[in-house]
Amino acid sequence: MEALNLYGAGDIRFEQSPKPTIMNDNEVIVRVETAGICGSDLSRYKKLGPYISGTTFGHECSGTIEEVGSNVSHLKEGMRVAVCPALPCGDCTQCRQGAFSRCPSLTVIGAVQPGAFAEYVKLPAENVLPLPNEIDADTAAFIEPAAVVAHGFYKTAIEPGADVAIIGCGSIGLLAIQWAKLFGARYVYAIDIDEQKLKVAKELDADQRVNPLDGPVHEQIHDFTAGEGVDVAIEAAGTPVTSAQALALPKKGGEVVFLGIPYEDVTIERFYFEKIVRNELRVHGSWNGLSAPFPGKEWKTAIHSLQTGALQVKPLITHRLPLSDGPFVFKEMASGSPGYIKTLLYPGKTGQKERAITHLK
Repeated sequence: MEALNLYGAGDIRFEQSPKPTIMNDNEVIVRVETAGICGSDLSRYKKLGPYISGTTFGHECSGTIEEVGSNVSHLKEGMRVAVCPALPCGDCTQCRQGAFSRCPSLTVIGAVQPGAFAEYVKLPAENVLPLPNEIDADTAAFIEPAAVVAHGFYKTAIEPGADVAIIGCGSIGLLAIQWAKLFGARYVYAIDIDEQKLKVAKELDADQRVNPLDGPVHEQIHDFTAGEGVDVAIEAAGTPVTSAQALALPKKGGEVVFLGIPYEDVTIERFYFEKIVRNELRVHGSWNGLSAPFPGKEWKTAIHSLQTGALQVKPLITHRLPLSDGPFVFKEMASGSPGYIKTLLYPGKTGQKERAITHLK
């Protein structure tokens, strides 16, 4: 089968890999229809390399059931499904408490187990969720990142009428803008240095666009809020700079949620760090998107919100390519080429003109 395999930092290859086979009676094989490139995929490609050289990469996907194990009764061949890529151990203290995102052994497909950048992927049956007819394959590839963002919001004490600031308007930040509204936000500030991303943020109902190039972010936010700040700040960029800046945005007693993953050391100036203490901030780390019963309410809520159209993801899709173009697009994205928000890859479409690179405006 076609697959994108990661061999080292900057070394991803399109090649033929063995098709997975059912080994346990609770396993399912999914034929991948659509796979999305996550920001964490790009960071691992650029900086860290694979956990195991040559592993099939990727974890955001949707598809159809190809084969089920003998003990699987609720899933049938040909069924359209979304995939939860997270693999908690199920036996540790955290898992027994239903806190699967805190499992010390938590991994995802594409790390140790072969991932979603392939024609087929194998998972436990509990990781495969049937899709309603209203959700197409492209939209379904966003269920996992949507659940990850919802997980962060569920940690907060957000109430209707809250003001929320979102730092970083990549795919996670653009989902966070919409979740903020769904959780009852009165006013949402979208923060990014990329004007194209800020334009998309506005289309997705952000109330105010803030560009750090126009001045210190906290000063702009305080000007907009009569010196108070916001109720909740969501850090979705995952950079050392924004990780510090987020602490200066909430009002006294406000909250900060860290969704972004900085792949560099974070040094916080005294000005920003003191905001935690002097403003008595509540600071939340948010990892993955799981709760009990597995995979969690985040997934149920994400599917419902996408099914009803309350959560919009099509404006986030900037590129559609065949899986064979994976090495090209990873190189382009890693080099900082502009215009990328969410790139979707399509296995089994090599050479088809309709899957040639598509830039959506």
